[in-house]
Amino acid sequence: MLSCDICGETVTSEPDMKSHLLIVHMENEVICPFCKLSGVNYDEMCFHIETAHFEQNELERNFEKTNKIQYRTFDNGKDNTQQCRMDINSSMHSACASNPKISVQSLPEDGTLKQKTFYSENLSESRKFLRSKEKQCDLSQIKESIYDTTYSPSECPFCGKIEDCAQDVETHVKTKHASFLDTPVEDGGQTLYDCPMCGLICTNYHILQEHVDLHLEESSFRQGLDRVQCTRDLELAHQLQQEEDQKRKSEESRQEREEFQKLQRQYGLDDSGGYKQQQLQSMEREVNSGRMHPSEFHRRRADMMEALAIGIDDGKTRTSGIIEALHRYYQNAATDVRRVWLSTVVDHFHSSFGDKGWGCGYRNFQMLLSSLLQNDAYDDCLKGMSVPCIPKIQSMIEDAWREGFDPQGACQLNNRLQGTKAWIGACEIYTLLTSLRVKCRIVDFHKSTGPLGTHPRLFEWILNYYSSEREGGPKVVGTSKPPIYLQHQGHSRTVIGIEERKNRTLCLLIFDPGCPSREMQKLLKQDMEASSLKQLRKCVGNLKHKQYQIVAAEGVLTAEEKIARRQASQVFTAEKIP
Repeated sequence: MLSCDICGETVTSEPDMKSHLLIVHMENEVICPFCKLSGVNYDEMCFHIETAHFEQNELERNFEKTNKIQYRTFDNGKDNTQQCRMDINSSMHSACASNPKISVQSLPEDGTLKQKTFYSENLSESRKFLRSKEKQCDLSQIKESIYDTTYSPSECPFCGKIEDCAQDVETHVKTKHASFLDTPVEDGGQTLYDCPMCGLICTNYHILQEHVDLHLEESSFRQGLDRVQCTRDLELAHQLQQEEDQKRKSEESRQEREEFQKLQRQYGLDDSGGYKQQQLQSMEREVNSGRMHPSEFHRRRADMMEALAIGIDDGKTRTSGIIEALHRYYQNAATDVRRVWLSTVVDHFHSSFGDKGWGCGYRNFQMLLSSLLQNDAYDDCLKGMSVPCIPKIQSMIEDAWREGFDPQGACQLNNRLQGTKAWIGACEIYTLLTSLRVKCRIVDFHKSTGPLGTHPRLFEWILNYYSSEREGGPKVVGTSKPPIYLQHQGHSRTVIGIEERKNRTLCLLIFDPGCPSREMQKLLKQDMEASSLKQLRKCVGNLKHKQYQIVAAEGVLTAEEKIARRQASQVFTAEKIP
């Protein structure tokens, strides 16, 4: 083994020593490790050391032998640890050579004592240093192994450049940032090296290099851990988002099903039975509560079954003669009314136990048909008919669908009404009347035409329907026009006339199927009071629904016109009033 006289580096052969001297010392400034002499070449420096510092050079050679003996006592099987200790011993040579504490000035004059003191002091220091460097070397190898197999790339601590591995970062730092590593600090004649990352002061350049390498490996290791943790956090966030989306979709689906089932129940499409089932259940509740005698229950049940068998309404909810009573009242009273127009004779029908909550459309059709049956102008198409019961009306609408009328409406109601509580509206009334060859029109008032959501255009249209001339003529006008079917969201009623007040405001006269017979019969009294008309009168401010539809009868269709309207109903649209 050969030792460099300048830096204490140990090599195995003379060619290696020459290469070491050429690379490390010939291309750099040569400085005496004992007195800091510089400015001379290598041969002159060797001569200077041999002549001026012979004693110190001899002590260092003896110290090298001591280190070699100590090295052999370690476990020969631990190759990596031995190699690390050899590197540390080499570094220690340089440290001892440049340490002022062991300079010739600080040694005792006695040569033997001086030599023993030097050996004792530096042997203990070298052992401590070996232990610490051995731990650092093992830790460095472990971290390097973990990082090389798991984490990449690495980042330069000075400029932030990303490299593929720690070795590339090390090479980058040595080449691009050598000024941070190679700048020594002079402290009392001793060369000190300041770590650019943590400020630690080292007395040897090689120790500083190993120390900085540990910083780089630790930084790369932490970056790898942070990257793994970030990946796990993203996966967890993605999983939580998927669970939240699935939960939200499930909740939306459940709400949609509940809303759909609610609408089915509301419009009678939930297969809970029809008119017959509801009538029987309602009468049973009346019996159970004591409001109906069992004998009355059986009597009504028998009447209902008979009416259903023949398809004719039993007339138990019917009130007749109201138009005549109104004619007398307006002739003799109603001083605040300027003129009034009344439809032809019409009977009032109200809801019963069997259709309460959903039968208003069927009851209004019964009112309209009762007027048409008493009007001679419609004998050609309605001759021999009677007012049908609700199940019969449902059957008649299904027949019209089968003829080809309103296929879109039929599809919406599943082509089935019998045995259900399905609501019907203006389109079904129009379809049924057209199938009976009654000429009619459906008009849609789809938006408000007055302040505060009112519909004055609706009132004007109805006035024009009943009257051709507003000036002159009697106070009470009994027209030949049938009543008008009036539909809005959730309910329908029948318009049987319109009155014009002395202040020129208009007021509709309306039959409501929700009004029971006992209230309607008050209108039949000879001394009818004005308060009794409150349930009939609806002024402009009383009708504020968003949309209204009306069905008005206008005569009789020929067979050809019926066919034409059936074909037109394939793309049926209501007439809209802006």
